[in-house]
Amino acid sequence: MDNAIRKIVILGGGTAGWMAASYLGKALNHTVDITVLAAPDIPTLGVGEATIPNLQTAFFDFLGIAEDEWMRECNASYKMAVKFINWRTGGDGVPQARDLNGRPDHFYHVFGLLPYHDQLPLSHYWFYKRWTQQSDEPFDYACYKEPPILDAKLAPRWMDGTRATNYAWHFDAHLVADYLRRFATEKLGVRHIPDQMVHVTQSENGFIESLTTKSGLVLTADLFIDCSGFRGALINRALGEPFLDMRDHLLCDSAVASVVPHDDEANGVEPYTSAIAMKAGWTWKIPMLGRFGSGYVYSSRFADEEEAVRDFCALWNLDPETTSLNKIRFRVGRNRRAWVKNCVSIGTSSCFVEPLESTGIYFIYAALYQLVKHFPDRNFNPVLIDRFNREIELMFDDTRDFIQAHFYFSPRMDTPFWRANKRLQLGDNMRDKMEMYRAGLGINCPPTDDAQVYYGNFEEEFRNFWNNSNYYCVLAGLGHVPEAPTPRLNHMASSLASVDAVFDKVKKEQRELLQTLPTCYEFLRKQHGR
Repeated sequence: MDNAIRKIVILGGGTAGWMAASYLGKALNHTVDITVLAAPDIPTLGVGEATIPNLQTAFFDFLGIAEDEWMRECNASYKMAVKFINWRTGGDGVPQARDLNGRPDHFYHVFGLLPYHDQLPLSHYWFYKRWTQQSDEPFDYACYKEPPILDAKLAPRWMDGTRATNYAWHFDAHLVADYLRRFATEKLGVRHIPDQMVHVTQSENGFIESLTTKSGLVLTADLFIDCSGFRGALINRALGEPFLDMRDHLLCDSAVASVVPHDDEANGVEPYTSAIAMKAGWTWKIPMLGRFGSGYVYSSRFADEEEAVRDFCALWNLDPETTSLNKIRFRVGRNRRAWVKNCVSIGTSSCFVEPLESTGIYFIYAALYQLVKHFPDRNFNPVLIDRFNREIELMFDDTRDFIQAHFYFSPRMDTPFWRANKRLQLGDNMRDKMEMYRAGLGINCPPTDDAQVYYGNFEEEFRNFWNNSNYYCVLAGLGHVPEAPTPRLNHMASSLASVDAVFDKVKKEQRELLQTLPTCYEFLRKQHGR
């Protein structure tokens, strides 16, 4: 054990930094001295963060923190889906747009579990019914119990706290970072130094030896975690690791964001994230009690900052002259290697895609999980480093492809931005997946059900996160369906004859939930003691 890691310095005290401090502090059983070097807090707007459903099981449960506890501390609300608005028809982002069939132009990427029948997902039967003109009901409303309760703005839990369906969360990321700072320092003994790094000292072999702060402190460590955000102060600037730009897959590189007041009592609290298509990108809406966070993610090649501010403020009837706005430029892509020598990059210092599917927080704790799995000693075995880097590369590239599919397969062609997305090249893995989808096989279809995606084996989920139900929600929602049903159904007459009972069960569950669940606003008021 003489070569064991004894000291870790984490650069950066935002969400990534304090998640890293908490997770590593817990995982390493108080055997490592952990220091977080973070510049003094800068006032921020807190424009909302959205997550995916395994945040509780993979992160907070690991820390031993109950869901209701951290939710109350972080003004958290619920998210059962992403609602995509205006992704099929042209327009300026007005949520009331309708498609060519007169239906509201929206679809849900639902977090509920897709039912199975005779070891085939219900998506296959849904498309068979559409193909044979037995039904034209949208995929999400036909196959999931959640869409009607989303429309009604109901909670995913009954008033006694019992869970009714799967869900993720909305919260103020700055409140989460502050909560985890207190947890890490008070319960795990993490040291917090509110100072600014001004110099990095490296050994002859390129390893980082120490960080020097503005006040003159010299912080040595065996392992350094770079959570410095887009600037990549250690991994990119000090170690010179190249950042692989992915703007040939994803065009958006900028955002303008703000907090918007909201009358919850009059309008309710939406239990989903909205993604509203705009002329040069899309706008998020993340509801929390008393307000919602919103931001227009756009491509600077197709809209300048002034135009983006104008369109964003017009969407929410804000005055651009008096509204406090965050104006953000971000890099799209990943480091060639997330871990170099004795430095591991976590969060946006490692990789970033626009938050269309709320993967930012997931990228952090998934990388922390892999770091603990491949945790080194001071020999820094290259096999551990290479394996870690391969896992991060697979995670990022798979997510990049899934995000690109939203734009590439959208039928919108009404602005230069939407037309340009159709001229981009899909990644090799994405093309392979689409061949499977067009052939009616589905994508990464597991043999039983999709429960592992949210609550099962995290290792399996990490390798296969965007699966059959994820792609079906998005592609079918965009109007892109297979060329024909899976040929296997030609030999499953009894399954086709009996599947209506499964669709009927979905409708029954929809009715029961509509009758018994409280509104999201009512539940949150009780939960937060307001």
